[in-house]
Amino acid sequence: MFQGSLVALVTPMAQDGQIDYTSLDHLVEWHLASGTQGLVIGGTTGESATLRPVEKVALVEAVLRRVRGRIPVIAGSGTHATDETLKLTRRMAELGVDACLLVAPYYNKPGPEGQFRHFEAVARSVSVPIILYNVPSRTACDLLPETVARLSRVPGIVGIKEAIPGVERLRALCELCRPDFGYWSGDDGTALDFIEAGGGGVISVTANVAPERMARWVGHALRGEWSAARAMQDSLAPLHEVLFIESNPIPVKWALEEMGWIPGGIRLPLVPLSERNRETVRITLERLAIGRSGSSAGR
Repeated sequence: MFQGSLVALVTPMAQDGQIDYTSLDHLVEWHLASGTQGLVIGGTTGESATLRPVEKVALVEAVLRRVRGRIPVIAGSGTHATDETLKLTRRMAELGVDACLLVAPYYNKPGPEGQFRHFEAVARSVSVPIILYNVPSRTACDLLPETVARLSRVPGIVGIKEAIPGVERLRALCELCRPDFGYWSGDDGTALDFIEAGGGGVISVTANVAPERMARWVGHALRGEWSAARAMQDSLAPLHEVLFIESNPIPVKWALEEMGWIPGGIRLPLVPLSERNRETVRITLERLAIGRSGSSAGR
C-alpha cells in the first residue's frame, strides 16, 4: 500500500487561470528527486472544486506521462454526486492511476446510510483501489468511524485520508476497521502523532514546498526513529501553521510562486494571498532556508 510522504499537489496556473503544464512537469520532477512517495492530483490543494472534469483528466494524463510508473499517482475523483463520481473514477481507472481519492459528498449533507451507498456504488463499479477522504471542515459531511468500518469491508476500498486533527479519530477507526485498512493523515501539524498511533503516512500540503524534509521525517517515523522524526517535524511546525494562514491552497501557491516554481494563477472565488500575510509567509520560508531548490537549514 502507499506509505510515506504523499504530496497533495497544487495545480499550477497562469495568471488567467489556465493550467500551466510546463510548471506541472517541473514540480513532478522535483518531487521525484526529493523522495516524495506519491502524488495526489486534483485534490483540495489542487483546486478540485474549480477544475472541470476534462481538466482533471488532462492533469492526470500529464502527470502519468511524466512519472512513468516511478511513484504512485492517486487521482482525486470524488464529487458531490454519485453518478458524476462514478464516471470520473472510471475514467481515471482507464488512465491507469494507482488509486482514486474520493472526498465525502459535500453540500448534500448525506447521513451515514447515504454516505455508505455513495462509496459502495463507486467501489463496486470500478477496479481501481479507492481511498476515502474525510474533511468535514470543508464538506459539512463527517464520515464517522462506524460508517468507515462498514466501508472497509467493501472490496476495493483500501483506506482513508483522515483530515480531522489529532489521533482520537484514528484510534476509533483502528478498533473498528478491518486489520489491513490503510490510514493517511490529512493534517500536517499532527501527522507525526497520527503515524505513531498506526497511520501509514501523510497526504501533505507542506510537502509542496519542503518535499525532501517531509519525506525524511516521515521515513524516520515509519522506521520508528521517533527522536529524529520529532526533531524534524518540530522544525517544520511554523511552516505547517503559516500555510493555513488563509484558505488552502492560497498560501502554498503563493509560497511556490515566491520560490519561483509556479506563476501566480489561482481561480476565483479564491484570490491570491493578501498583502498583509505575504511577509509572514516569506519570513517563515527564509527562516527555514527554503528556496528555489527546496533546500533547508536542517539538511
